[in-house]
Amino acid sequence: MSDSNISKVDQKLPLGILTALGLQHVLVMYAGAVAVPLIIGRALKLPPEDVAFLISADLFACGIATLVQSYGIWGTGIRLPVMMGVTFASVGPMLTMANMPEIGILGIFGSVIAAGIFGTLVAPFISRLLPLFPPVVTGTIIMIIGISLMRVGINWAGGGIPTLTRVVDGVAGQFPNPAYGQVQGLGLAFFVLLVILAIIKWTDGFLRNISVLLGIVIGCIIASLMGVMHFEKVVAAPWFDIVTPFHFGMPKFHLVPVLTMCIVMIVVMIESLGMFLALGEMTGVKVKQNDLTRGLRADGVGTLIGGIFNTFPYTSFSQNIGLVGVTGVRSRWVTITGGVILLLLGLLPKMAALVEAVPTVVLGGAGLVMFGMVAATGARILTGVDFKGNANNMFIVAISVGFGMIPLAAPNFFKNLPHDLHPLLESGILLCAISAVALNAFFNGIKSMDEAQAEASTSAAKIEHA
Repeated sequence: MSDSNISKVDQKLPLGILTALGLQHVLVMYAGAVAVPLIIGRALKLPPEDVAFLISADLFACGIATLVQSYGIWGTGIRLPVMMGVTFASVGPMLTMANMPEIGILGIFGSVIAAGIFGTLVAPFISRLLPLFPPVVTGTIIMIIGISLMRVGINWAGGGIPTLTRVVDGVAGQFPNPAYGQVQGLGLAFFVLLVILAIIKWTDGFLRNISVLLGIVIGCIIASLMGVMHFEKVVAAPWFDIVTPFHFGMPKFHLVPVLTMCIVMIVVMIESLGMFLALGEMTGVKVKQNDLTRGLRADGVGTLIGGIFNTFPYTSFSQNIGLVGVTGVRSRWVTITGGVILLLLGLLPKMAALVEAVPTVVLGGAGLVMFGMVAATGARILTGVDFKGNANNMFIVAISVGFGMIPLAAPNFFKNLPHDLHPLLESGILLCAISAVALNAFFNGIKSMDEAQAEASTSAAKIEHA
């Protein structure tokens, strides 16, 4: 199969190939997908069976949201290779709600539903921001997306995260992770990285396209032999379970949590805007305002579905953009297949437990490859920007990257500012986007929608033929 045959967004591949590539996407986003229900479930002091249900509900809703986004229904969904997952931007506000007895889990679900409706309604207005995102802005944002994700990949390789969130006496706190940075885990992550690089160098076609999946599978085999990968939860998990809406009761709506989650939704949609433009560049697709509206509307619909099915706000998972760059496979049918797999995992707890058993360090070796590819794509877009004739573009990139690095380099930089602003200030991607948009408007002005679409199309063509 030639690369030209697999590069089209609407290309339908054979079922076996779609299954392998879709599973690869699921493995990449799985750790991030289940992290939020684990954190919130423990903060709410839910029993283990309810936490397990939250995870199954999350996977089920992930699958529905991914199908809506990638396949597209009723004017909703950008119809690009996108995987949907719970956004980490919502974790802070939801932990606060979890510690307020008058809010609780039903108040969280109510705020999520309200945010989903809000996101669906404002999608057309957010999509009108396209003229604010010329290549100098999109390239900078995409590069920061990759740089921000590298922290995730590095922490995966280290064994998770340096500190764990635990709930003591009803209060969530941070405690050191004893498994972080162990030599055995670092060696396994490095081995997976070498396997992926070897497959990329010495194979082509289908094997090259599933290099990340093969690296993870081989890493899991080695991890099992080393005693690092365990299967107790797989044995204990049931084969089948039904995810029912409003499992914990009817949602409750409180004004402050609803307003807070709507602010989170705006943050999520602005980040998604950058990710959609990134995918457009990587797939050679001309992303128009209507496309952005459909994609952002899918974020809102996905979040609404999440609230109904006992889970949380959804967004386009940036981790999977890196996988598109690594494999070169741009067919949206791959992520559609990934959505079906997520649906099945939500209904088959035993299979979900098997995927969950994949050690984080194994994913870390793959993450370094994928997330670096996102940053490289941003740099690739910036090569088409006129820096020689317009020196102001240098300042746009330089200062915006600096703002985007603040949450990474100095996590407590904004700690003394009002707590309600933290969801906005803790996103390096959002800070970079605001800075790049503002500086570009200051130095270069704002073009019309037609000019912006023409410039985006030209940039996409360059990426397609590079």
